[in-house]
Amino acid sequence: MDEIEYKLYIDDVIRRVETARLKVSEHHIVKIVAVSKYSTADEIKRLYHIGQRAFGENKVQDLKAKAKELEELPLEWHFIGNLQKNKINNLLDINPSLFQALDSLELAHELQKRLLAKDMTLECLLQINSAKEESKHGVMPEDAIETYKQIMQECPNIHLKGVMSIGAHSDDEQLIRKSFEKTHAIYEQLPNATICSMGMSQDFELAIECGSNMVRLGSIMFNK
Repeated sequence: MDEIEYKLYIDDVIRRVETARLKVSEHHIVKIVAVSKYSTADEIKRLYHIGQRAFGENKVQDLKAKAKELEELPLEWHFIGNLQKNKINNLLDINPSLFQALDSLELAHELQKRLLAKDMTLECLLQINSAKEESKHGVMPEDAIETYKQIMQECPNIHLKGVMSIGAHSDDEQLIRKSFEKTHAIYEQLPNATICSMGMSQDFELAIECGSNMVRLGSIMFNK
């Protein structure tokens, strides 16, 4: 696919985001995070040159390598993966714009300790396992509001910006919709929350219709 074809292809993805957004409201803004975990630095550059700025990685070592290789570009890096405690310092060395997968109070406390030691703050989203699936990380929906408020109170170096969740792993659109609606309902009850990150390549339109204002698009953005 040459540059012009690729730009037209990405324009079409953006048009799909726009169509879903307008079903909610003309004032509803949706941010696209391009998930580059299966993509090279050159592929990221190519997408950067047609206007994409926010990129997401799910492994600390990959994020570190790509951030270093592309340090001359003003990219906004999001860490979207499960964070192991032994990788916290490595992540903080990179200082991403947003950590989207803060999935427990225990991790928040550990993160707070390291942030305090480094005199840093980190913007985070609380990950909610809204479909209650064993294969997924995140706090249970019934605990989410209390956990969110507890992190705000006990972890001053963590700046919570909202929530993230992954739609139900199902072919049943109603189940997926229900999981998104559950997350969005929690988001609406949180103090000062501005980001509701839901939706990936296969379900982003549905997620936006359910109130998502940030989508994490991987294969569809890199045409893989």
